[in-house]
Amino acid sequence: MTLQSPPPMVPFLPENAPFSPEQRAWLNGFFAGVFSADVPGGATALSPAEGAALMPAAAEEDDGAPWHDASLALDERMKLAEGRPVARRMMAAMAQQDCGQCGYICESYSKAIAAGTETKLNLCAPGGKETLRMLKALATELDGAPVAAAPAAEAAPVAPVATTPGTRENPADVTFLGRWRLNGEGSEKETWHIDFDLEGSGLDYKVGDSFGLFPVNDPGLVADVLAALHAPADFPIGERTLEEVLTNGVCLKSPPDTLFTLISYITGGARKETAKALANGGDPDGDATHLDVLAALEKFPGIRPDPEAFVECLEPLQPRLYSISSSPVATPGKLSLTVDAVRYDHAGRARLGVCSTYLGGRVAPGTRMKAYVQKAHGFGLPEDAERPVIMVGPGTGIAPFRAFLHERSATKAPGRNWLFFGHQRSATDFFYAEELSGMQASGVLSRLDTAWSRDGAEKVYVQDRIRAAGAELWAWFEQGAHFYVCGDAKRMAKDVENAIADVAAAHGGRDAEGAKRFVAELKANGRYQADVY
Repeated sequence: MTLQSPPPMVPFLPENAPFSPEQRAWLNGFFAGVFSADVPGGATALSPAEGAALMPAAAEEDDGAPWHDASLALDERMKLAEGRPVARRMMAAMAQQDCGQCGYICESYSKAIAAGTETKLNLCAPGGKETLRMLKALATELDGAPVAAAPAAEAAPVAPVATTPGTRENPADVTFLGRWRLNGEGSEKETWHIDFDLEGSGLDYKVGDSFGLFPVNDPGLVADVLAALHAPADFPIGERTLEEVLTNGVCLKSPPDTLFTLISYITGGARKETAKALANGGDPDGDATHLDVLAALEKFPGIRPDPEAFVECLEPLQPRLYSISSSPVATPGKLSLTVDAVRYDHAGRARLGVCSTYLGGRVAPGTRMKAYVQKAHGFGLPEDAERPVIMVGPGTGIAPFRAFLHERSATKAPGRNWLFFGHQRSATDFFYAEELSGMQASGVLSRLDTAWSRDGAEKVYVQDRIRAAGAELWAWFEQGAHFYVCGDAKRMAKDVENAIADVAAAHGGRDAEGAKRFVAELKANGRYQADVY
């Protein structure tokens, strides 16, 4: 009897493999071609585990990054990245906003740390302490683990090291022209339209880009920190004074773990244990989320840390990024932002957003400021100007879409434009209402849907308007429309994504899985783009 070899087994990717439908189909076809080219039939498929074992190492770079979703909590992201190389797990530890504040995007920042070309672990501003702690833990797997932070006294945007002008490392000088408030009388919000003159800066931008600004800490807060330190303003820190470093060199917002470690060295008893617990990410008194640097000092009254050691514990004052709300075609040489000023009271003390309140009140017209343009990563108008665009931008999320509309108007783009805008009250929070009305009258804005959460007995949000307009939205999608969303990453953006999936199910005849795949396909094809924060 002649023994015959069993037919070769053809590996395939399971449905839950971390790939887009297109990637999965291509890889399955690749496996079929490689493993069964000489086999006319009867091939046996490998199990998912066996197939995974045969995946090329390069697939790690094309793993779909299922954690790359800013609405996911850190523990969810890290679970999705389990078993991946350290660079991929470092990417999962980032805030997933691709905001550029670190000078990278999430993937390139993680790769730079893993490769050893970036030594600072504390550059992910949206991720904050949570990301920094995870990166520290992951960095122990690397040879020559990176340091947690650069000396803050050296971090102010002076003496730039880069030669290319207009970058984060070598910002350009722009002129603050002025501001006007977008809210009406009685609004609970404080939102400003901000204008800059770019003349002589060498900066240029496209709609969809962001503008980076180097803020200055509030003088009153700086004075209070100096008082809490019991230190003179002119105490020398390198070639600068302590007051200068506290003003534009270090972040006075969230106190780093290293500050509590320093405090634990110079205090004793129960206070020492409290400081050690805070340094390890604990919250012994239930107030950790509300502490800024001043509150951290006031929590341990009477301590007198060495000013230089204190400054070294703080993180550098990072630039702030804002979506640009103007078009260089419509207003050449000028640039606009749409900014919510963050002001609130806690424990009897006013808390201020460092850059938003600087722009919204402290900086005077004519002031020269350091700035740069952060180029967009996968967020911009379609190359084909005939394509329809659908834009969802509640609150300050309208910023890039104001720019889109001005650009489409100035270039006479033939594609239709549909905007969803939402806020609290139509009477006080309808940003750029006159502009939008004029765009509707001129035909630039084909349709405007608004949602007001405080105008009636029931709260109405942009995702509600999306579902209500589902039939027409689906028709636009079938005609090749590009979809955009800008705003809150944790709630709104995910709610909008779910609403689009509901539209695909209700009006596109998709089942639940098919509706999710429809959204995934839009993203893979560059037709679903998000600018979230």
